[in-house]
Amino acid sequence: MPEGRVRNDGTRFLNSTPDTTMTIPSTAAGVIAVGAYDARRDAYAPFSGRGWPDTQYQNRPDLVAPGVDVMTTAVGGGYVSVSGTSFAAPFVTGAAALLMEWGILRGNDPYLYGEKVRACLHRGARQLPGYSEWPNNQAGYGALCVRDSLPM
Repeated sequence: MPEGRVRNDGTRFLNSTPDTTMTIPSTAAGVIAVGAYDARRDAYAPFSGRGWPDTQYQNRPDLVAPGVDVMTTAVGGGYVSVSGTSFAAPFVTGAAALLMEWGILRGNDPYLYGEKVRACLHRGARQLPGYSEWPNNQAGYGALCVRDSLPM
C-alpha cells in the first residue's frame, strides 16, 4: 500500500493481516510477482509483500530479487542507495528479457515466452536459508538466478 502521504486517510486493508500483504498488480493472473531480499545478508526483506500462506491461491510472490540497498542513479546526477520491491522488479524484468533473447532471438527456444519464462525463473531460483518449505509466501520459489534459469 502507498505510504501515508500519497493515500487518503481512510485507505486501509480490509480484514488486514501481516501474512497477506501483496496487492494489485502482483495478485493478477499472468504476471510474475516479485518480492525483495537483501542480497548482502541472503535474507528476505521484511518490508516485502507476502502472499497467501495456504495453497488455495496461486503462489505469490513468484520469486525475490535484490531490493535492499540497491545502488542506482540519482536525480540530478550521482548515485544513491535505495530499497523496495520497485527496485527488485527490474532485476526480474531484465532476466526475463535475457531468457527471451537467448530462446527466441538466438534460436535456442522459439517458444520461450509467457508461462515458459515464469517456469524457467521458478526452476532457476536459489533457495534462501531459513526456510523449510518451497515455494513459500515470502520468497516464492527463491532468489533470482539467471544462470540456473536457462533451459539447457
